[in-house]
Amino acid sequence: MTRRMICGGVAGMIAKTATNPLERIKMLSQTGEHGLQSSGVVSLYRSIIENEGVMGLWAGNGANLLRVFPAKAVVFSSNDMYQGLFRKLTKTPDDQKLAPFYAFFAGGFAGMTATACTYPLDFARGRISGKLAQQGVNKEYTGIIRTVIVSVRDEGFLALYKGVTPTLIGALPYEGIKFGTVAILEGSFPTEEKTSPMRKMIFGGLGGVMAGLITYPNDTIRRLLQLQGSRGTSSEYSGFVDCVRKTYQAEGIGRFYRGMSINIIRMAPNAAVQFGSYELLKQLTAILVASIVEGQ
Repeated sequence: MTRRMICGGVAGMIAKTATNPLERIKMLSQTGEHGLQSSGVVSLYRSIIENEGVMGLWAGNGANLLRVFPAKAVVFSSNDMYQGLFRKLTKTPDDQKLAPFYAFFAGGFAGMTATACTYPLDFARGRISGKLAQQGVNKEYTGIIRTVIVSVRDEGFLALYKGVTPTLIGALPYEGIKFGTVAILEGSFPTEEKTSPMRKMIFGGLGGVMAGLITYPNDTIRRLLQLQGSRGTSSEYSGFVDCVRKTYQAEGIGRFYRGMSINIIRMAPNAAVQFGSYELLKQLTAILVASIVEGQ
């Protein structure tokens, strides 16, 4: 379990750092907190560079890495744990693939477990990445500690859990679809050889795209809820349903899909790197552990 947690955490950190510039553009497009008339990828990219410099593309990555390591460690290791539980319940041998139905719920429960453990860090990242600095104006949310302190001081401790409802709701289908898609693909294209990291990368990338497409509107809602009450944001919602209703009334159904194109571009390499590096690290550490045991 410990080895898988470390492999999952490192895999998540590699993937998130590599794709953070795309994630930053996507989040600004979702929240609308950028002061631009257009939410296009090119205009947002230029505005980030002009107002925050190149490193602005990685704004929030520190909070993301602090969140991702424990979150992905919990996701991958608990997914294996839940799959093991479902194998016992369904009496599925270890040498047979678990049915996609159970793989879906194993991934979903793993996602919810990780979310419950690490949500305040996701909240901090949302505020750091979801607002664009304006020229001549100091950015209010510039680091994890400052973001947490300012949020708690202005809005109370429970502010750290704004948006947790849609996050938990979305964790089940998002991780479930991702891991479930990988299980379906592995069952559709069986191999007698040991699973290769490249195979996992391809299947993981496709799983990530599917999950991102289906759950994107929920992700937009959680980002809007995370920013409500923050400095410079006037929007207020009483909860998840109220946010959906007001957003739809103000801008229509298209508002829930703002930033969707950049998210599709981001999700494929993000999920591919996660699954591929996790499989590679798991195999390498297994070899390392075996060689240490043999040498004793």
